[in-house]
Amino acid sequence: MGDEQRFTYSEMYGRVMRLAGGLRNVLGLKVGDRVVLAMNNRSQYLEILFAIWHAGLVAVPVNAKLHAREVAFILENCDASLCLATEEHVEAIALLAGSGERPVRVVCVDGPDYASLFHEPIAQTDVRRDDLAWLFYTSGTTGRPKGAMLSHLNLQLMTWSYLCDFDHITDGDALLHLGPQSHAAGLMSLSFIAKGANNVLPVSGGVDAGEIALLINQYENLTFFAAPTMTRRLVDSPDIARCDIGHVRSIIGGGAPFFASDVKRVIEVFGSRFINAYGQGECPCTITGMPKHLYTSDVTDERLVSVGVARSGVDVRIVDADNREVAAGEAGEIAVRSPIVMNGYWKQPQATAETVRDGWLHTGDMGTMDDRGFVWLKDRAKDVIISGGSNIYPREVEDVLCSDIGVAEVAVVGESDAKWGEAVVAFVVARTGHSLSAESLDQLCLDNLARYKRPKRYVFLDVLPKNSTGKVLRTELRAKLKET
Repeated sequence: MGDEQRFTYSEMYGRVMRLAGGLRNVLGLKVGDRVVLAMNNRSQYLEILFAIWHAGLVAVPVNAKLHAREVAFILENCDASLCLATEEHVEAIALLAGSGERPVRVVCVDGPDYASLFHEPIAQTDVRRDDLAWLFYTSGTTGRPKGAMLSHLNLQLMTWSYLCDFDHITDGDALLHLGPQSHAAGLMSLSFIAKGANNVLPVSGGVDAGEIALLINQYENLTFFAAPTMTRRLVDSPDIARCDIGHVRSIIGGGAPFFASDVKRVIEVFGSRFINAYGQGECPCTITGMPKHLYTSDVTDERLVSVGVARSGVDVRIVDADNREVAAGEAGEIAVRSPIVMNGYWKQPQATAETVRDGWLHTGDMGTMDDRGFVWLKDRAKDVIISGGSNIYPREVEDVLCSDIGVAEVAVVGESDAKWGEAVVAFVVARTGHSLSAESLDQLCLDNLARYKRPKRYVFLDVLPKNSTGKVLRTELRAKLKET
């Protein structure tokens, strides 16, 4: 935590065995019971995960930014036996957790009740590779979240794939936890734990560029996961500009699409240390990847925004609405086949059958693949705009608009149009100190896109609405259209 060592691996192992003993023998949890983690990032997070698995239980990490009612839905949906929560969330969650037909015990990990769970150590419970290990609830931008069932085998193969494809990790490496440990940052930590590497948390619990610069100076071979909004904050920081960039091993980009301008700026500031990764909770963190060595000095803008090639042990193809593979360069839905793919959605057989067909996970993401196997993300299938009978992918319009130095963020959606069916609308956030006009942005689009793809209007906002994992809520943007 910052520069304070909390646990060695041997100390953590002892705590894991004792906490597992408390979960089983003090609280009476049984093999297969679900334990929800409603926690901000904490040094205890990893010991809790491993204690849950040591005891043969199932971890259900949820984003701490969720509303208490959203957490209560997950508690009920997964039939949780216990919720471990950080202090700021305990009261609201406990109020709702105790109001249902099946009350759930809530324990604060920052208080004496958690400390009392450390009991006589128990031996590791035997589990099978296909047993449930982690219920990964989707972010739920369009409705109730679904729980992707990840087995011990899914997590093991995900862990190995990172080591195969991106970096040779040793105990001289360090992982800086910037994103929520309930999601990609926590999943990615398993590769570093497998190799005995250091896990570091910022004291602030947030993304403070000055604090991160100090940590970069302190820890060598440092890797961190960062969404585009995080990297934009870092590359514009004078503190980062002055820190020892040579201590950074890798920056794993993910969580949202990176524009060419984002990638260029990251490489300009950090050098050849950027990896663009694409995955989903259903195939955790592991669909395609663009490793560092492919960002050569002569790489084109088009290749800059590729999410790379299929990861080790993963088959990727692009298919049409009839599930037929399309030609190279043609757009379609990204489909994935791998033993890393989830075992289905918790208690949702119909949703599972719709998503996993003939052994292939249908991601709902639109993309293209060239004849060398490089993949480009377009958009979610539901976000494609059909105007005058032609498909328009918001991502290609956003790419162009983001090339304007004055644009901080942009999101493109479609709105009903009597003549064309749908019209393109761009929601734009200006970079601090810059002014933008619809006329200049329109000219930029006319200079770089087919005329029918350019936005019919521009809406300027101070900030884009996002969910708890940082994804833009296009449903809210479409609702705003009715107000403007």
